[in-house]
Amino acid sequence: MDFTRDSHRGRRKIKGGEIVLMLFIFLVALAVGAAVFLALKERMNQPDAQEPTAAPPPTPTAATPLPTQEGTEEEPGAAGPFGMWSVPAKEDEVEVVIPAEELWMEDFVDTRTPTRVKGIYVTSDAVKNRMDYILKLIDETELNTVVIDIKDDDGRITYAMTGELIDRFGTARSFIPDIEKFIRTMKEHDVYLIARVVTFKDPLLVRTKPELGLHLSDGSVYKDYKGLGWLNPTEQEVLDYYVEIAQNIADIGFDEINFDYVRFPTEGKISELVYGDGEMTKIEAVSAAVKYMCEKIKPMGIFVSADLFGAVIRSAVDQRIVGQDYQELALYLDYICPMIYPSHYSDGYYGIAHPDTEPYKMIYAALSDSNKVLSGIPDYRKRAEVRPWLQDFTASYLRHYIKYGPKQVREEIEATYDSGHSSWLLWNAAVNYTAGALMTQADADYAYEHRPTPTPSPTPTIAIPTKLPNAGQYIDSPWKKEDEE
Repeated sequence: MDFTRDSHRGRRKIKGGEIVLMLFIFLVALAVGAAVFLALKERMNQPDAQEPTAAPPPTPTAATPLPTQEGTEEEPGAAGPFGMWSVPAKEDEVEVVIPAEELWMEDFVDTRTPTRVKGIYVTSDAVKNRMDYILKLIDETELNTVVIDIKDDDGRITYAMTGELIDRFGTARSFIPDIEKFIRTMKEHDVYLIARVVTFKDPLLVRTKPELGLHLSDGSVYKDYKGLGWLNPTEQEVLDYYVEIAQNIADIGFDEINFDYVRFPTEGKISELVYGDGEMTKIEAVSAAVKYMCEKIKPMGIFVSADLFGAVIRSAVDQRIVGQDYQELALYLDYICPMIYPSHYSDGYYGIAHPDTEPYKMIYAALSDSNKVLSGIPDYRKRAEVRPWLQDFTASYLRHYIKYGPKQVREEIEATYDSGHSSWLLWNAAVNYTAGALMTQADADYAYEHRPTPTPSPTPTIAIPTKLPNAGQYIDSPWKKEDEE
């Protein structure tokens, strides 16, 4: 018996034709499966005829801030430095539904007439002693606006206004003896009048009403390095006090109220400050205060503006320290006035070695940055116009500075125009302004209307670094008269 043959008896050799047939069946099955899969996928991608597609999520705004505004400086996924430069995409097909909480002052009928402002700061002392100089400057140049101290840095109201809280606090003085005459004279010269009101820095009221001041965690009243007290922006009586001042200002003929020092202090034990409910951030406290005051004041018929540090335009760190969110405050104010004096920026800011020595570049870079930040506000939200404070003084106390004269001050004004803004204010604490930097009204109007578009810049491209240093110092007003030249 052939055992070798018997062991292979159960196997059958597959013929070539059978292999071809099996391969053909496999390929057909694969093709049918692929066709079925593609058909199902196409069906799943089609929207159901009975259900509309889901609306896109709402665009983050200042009312719903990005996490970086109160979180770390840069968090994963944040758009732009500190998460502040997020520009909403425009989708014409999508109808934007504004949430009810964003319809702020929707019933307000605005009958106020805006003015293109070109102005100077004036002290109450200058009103008494230098009126001839002020009027001559206004009549002979393009200036049309005066910003005058109505509540000064010491907390004193500079003329004898009245009101329930004003009378109770006893803060009114008579530094300007005949305010009505002053108003009449200014209006005869077609001057737009702005009342400067120093807000939360108020040593006078904190001395007499310490319960209204900022306190430390140990219960003591906060004092800055000069021993001056600051008011608590979350105290309702404090806000109503400013509303009362605004009503006096509106009634007597001012066109606008300008809040200065509308912020938290930056000196001493600021980490121990107690305010609000203990969980409110500084940004929330200042924003709520400004929003409330604007709601009450705008219907009085006057405009509302506020002075902000230039550093808070972009720096989330500086915003958190002082409580000024540039983008959010622009939602409530009529005018936002960044103090972008070149002398107030530390070396290297915006890549400029010594900012005080490059006035055009510094102003242009700061306002370009402002434009970028405010472009993050959706089109359906009203935003404040930007009206910067410009430097008309020499900061000789700096290590690297230049003397500011007609050329430097005019460069700042032209940089303001080149960045897309038409209004500006000049600051000089001693009320000594550079007349040579100013044109006559007729020449200024002609030059502005016939400017090249855009005006050629000495520096065609200004590179703005992704990350900026902090300002390095917090200065609201350069009061050092003895240092000016």
